Amino acid sequence: MESVPEMKRTRFHRMNFEAEILTAPCNNSELYMIPTMRSLTAEEYVQAFKSFLDHSTEHQCMEQFINKEMPQILASLGNGKSTINVLGVGSGTGEQDLKMIKIMQAQHPGVLINNEVIEPNPQHAASYKALINKSPDLQNVSFIWHQITSTEYEQQVKEKNAPKKFDFIHMIQMLYRVDDITNTIKFFHNCLDQNGKLLIIILSGSSGWASIWKKYRHCLPLTDSGHYITSDDIKDILDGMEVEYQVYDFPSGWDITKCFIEGDTTGGHMMDFLTGTKNFMGTAPLDLKKRLQEALCQPECSHKKDGSIIFSNDMSMIVVKS
Repeated sequence: MESVPEMKRTRFHRMNFEAEILTAPCNNSELYMIPTMRSLTAEEYVQAFKSFLDHSTEHQCMEQFINKEMPQILASLGNGKSTINVLGVGSGTGEQDLKMIKIMQAQHPGVLINNEVIEPNPQHAASYKALINKSPDLQNVSFIWHQITSTEYEQQVKEKNAPKKFDFIHMIQMLYRVDDITNTIKFFHNCLDQNGKLLIIILSGSSGWASIWKKYRHCLPLTDSGHYITSDDIKDILDGMEVEYQVYDFPSGWDITKCFIEGDTTGGHMMDFLTGTKNFMGTAPLDLKKRLQEALCQPECSHKKDGSIIFSNDMSMIVVKS
């Protein structure tokens, strides 16, 4: 009797799902291997992130917060000083930074704004600089660039033993990528000047992300840091630090309808962003793809609107006092 080849083999490694699946074609002529799942490179992340931004209301959500709450938050900065020192940690392409700077200009007319930027991704930094060149109304604003990670910045400051103090520090959607979240928050909080404020923007603990991460992060490749956190985790850290803070919650949605269209390029990029995996639809086991797509449709993750599936991307804006 002709031997039947082994049909499937799957292994797990350090809580990081690696699809090493041996299977046979329809005619059982030979075995072939499905590519292993791996996390996104920096360039691949930029492309996947764009597909997310193009179909989500994240930036509109941030803009709503900035327009509604930031004038009051920024009004007390500087305490009458002639220069306000600002630090953006993981500023990305800079859209939100410049919106806050313009509010700062309106709240503090004539005051110099020294804006320092920590952004390790060269593509994001280039986009930020291009945006500045298109913004003629940035008088009295200077920019200093640190194309390094927040951890590298922290190391440099500690080596020099001369930490610079800032009136305003913001960390927008970046704490997922640091090695030690608690110590990172403590370090930058210590960089605040008297009456300074630290703004942390992070996904809400009630968002669809929280549900997906809780159930499936052990099945996905480790990201560049491996951290899956929400505002609930940040509040626990701040409570432990015994600092004063205020939380502003804003709803946000992400149209993930294309994630369910087989072979759709944009939907593929969305799934890559959602899972942190390169070509998730082409490398993940069929059972994992099916279970994840089913989970995305559950009420704790999304709702239907006008025939579209809207993923809950709700956000929390946390303002911490010095």
